[in-house]
Amino acid sequence: MPGTVAAPRGGVLRDLHNRYETVRDALSRIDKAARGLGLPDISTRLIEADADSERLGPEVQYLEIFAVSLATHHMLVAEGVEPVAIVGQSIGELWALAAAGHLPVEDAARLAVARSQALTRHSWKGKMLAVGVDGRRAESLAGLIDHPHLVLACENAPRQSVISGPEELIRHVERVADALGWPSLPLDVPHPTHTPAMARAARDLRESAPRGPYGSGQWRVVSPWLGRDVGDDDPVDLVAGALTARVRMLHTVRDLHAAGADTFVECGEWPVVTKFVEASIPGVRCVVPLSESDPVAAVRALADDPQTFGPIRPRPQPRPSDRVLPSPRSSEPERTGPPVAVVEAPPRVTVSVTAPVAYPEPAAAPAPAPVAQAVVTVPTALPEPAAPSSAGPDYETVLAELRTLYGDFLGYPPDLLGEDDGLESELGVESLKQVTLLGRVSDRYDLPDLRSDSSLLTAGTLRRIAESVVQRRAEASG
Repeated sequence: MPGTVAAPRGGVLRDLHNRYETVRDALSRIDKAARGLGLPDISTRLIEADADSERLGPEVQYLEIFAVSLATHHMLVAEGVEPVAIVGQSIGELWALAAAGHLPVEDAARLAVARSQALTRHSWKGKMLAVGVDGRRAESLAGLIDHPHLVLACENAPRQSVISGPEELIRHVERVADALGWPSLPLDVPHPTHTPAMARAARDLRESAPRGPYGSGQWRVVSPWLGRDVGDDDPVDLVAGALTARVRMLHTVRDLHAAGADTFVECGEWPVVTKFVEASIPGVRCVVPLSESDPVAAVRALADDPQTFGPIRPRPQPRPSDRVLPSPRSSEPERTGPPVAVVEAPPRVTVSVTAPVAYPEPAAAPAPAPVAQAVVTVPTALPEPAAPSSAGPDYETVLAELRTLYGDFLGYPPDLLGEDDGLESELGVESLKQVTLLGRVSDRYDLPDLRSDSSLLTAGTLRRIAESVVQRRAEASG
C-alpha cells in the first residue's frame, strides 16, 4: 500500500462506492472519524468528480490516500483476490494494519491524523531527495556531509534511494549528485521523515496519540522498517518508530518473492510502489487496478488466472482482541492476552502493498501452490488530456524539438524516437530520467505546471507530451 503520494483525483472511487458495500462501509467509517476530529467528510470529493477540489491540509490528504488504498483492497477481496501478505510503504503501513483487520478503520484514521499533527507541531526545515543509485552509494553520499540528521531514509529499488535531512544539506547533496551524474529529484511531501530528526515528534506521538483495542488481523502484514511480520505490536509504537527508521522496501519485496510471491498489486491510484517492485524483480507481474480503464475487469482477470491465483489455503481465524493500548500518558502498553500468532505465509505469496513517495527502480519462485496475490498499493483510468489535433504545424514543430531534446539526453538518434513509443515500457527510460526531461521541457517552453503532470510520467509518450505543450501554450496565449 502506498505511503505519501499525490492527493487522489476527484471521483476516483465513484464506481467502487456504487458497486461494493464494504467500500461504502469503509468510507463511512473514515468520514465518521474525520468529522470527530473537525475535518470534512473524506468520501465526498472521492465519489463526486465535480466536488470541490480545494486542498484542506495534510490530514485530509493522508485520509484520502487511506480511503483509496482501503477501497482498492476491499474491491480485490470482494472479487476473490485475497492477499497472503500486505505491505505498506512508510505511513502506508498504517493502511496495511487497517486492511488486515489489525485495528479498526476509525482508529487508523485517528492515528493518521495524530501522526500528521505531531509532525506539524515539531515542524523542521527538512527535505527528502530521491537519488537514482543503490542504497550503499546513497548512504555514502549522505555520509560525505556527516550530519546526524542527514541519512539514507528509504531503499526502494536497486537504483532508487531516498535521502532525508535538513533542507540546506539536501541542497548540497543534490549538487554533489548532479556533479556525479546521478539523477535526483526533491520530493514534495508534507512531512519529511525517516530521519533521527523526528525523534521528538515520535515521542510526542507516543504520548498524545489516541489508543484503542487491536488484534491479530485476518492477513499477514509485513513491515519494511522492522524487517519482519507485524505480530503482537502496538500500532502507535509501530507508526511512531517508523518516523525515525529506514524503510527497506527493496529487501522486503525480494524476500517475499523468494518465498513465492510472483504477483504484486498496488492499492493506489498510480503505479508508485510497483515501479520499485518491477525494478527489483525483473519479470515479476505487477497490477495497478485503478490505473486501468476498467479496474473491476482487471481484478477479475487476475482472480481467474490459474497461474497466479491458486486454491486458497484455510487461514487461521483471527482471535478476538483482548488487548487495549494504555491511556495516552502511560509509558508501556498493558497486554493481558496471549501472544498473537503470525499468519504463516503459504508457499506462494500475494502482497498487498500500498505505495508511498514517488521514485522508481532480482529470486526464483517455487512451484505454484496456494494463493498468489500481492496487493501493493495505486490509480483508476489515467486522465486523457484534451488532445489538440496532431496535424497542425505547432504540433509537428514541438514534436521535432522534443525528439532532438530527448535524443540528445538519452543518446538516441531522434529519428528512432517514435511519437507513440512508451518512454518507459518501450524505450526503457526510468522515472527519474523522465522527471529530469520533463523539467527541461517545462523550462524550454516556460510551462512550470508541466512538471507536476504525473500522467505524462505514468503513461509518457512524445505524442502526449507534445500535445500537452501545444495545448498549454494555446491556453496561456488565449
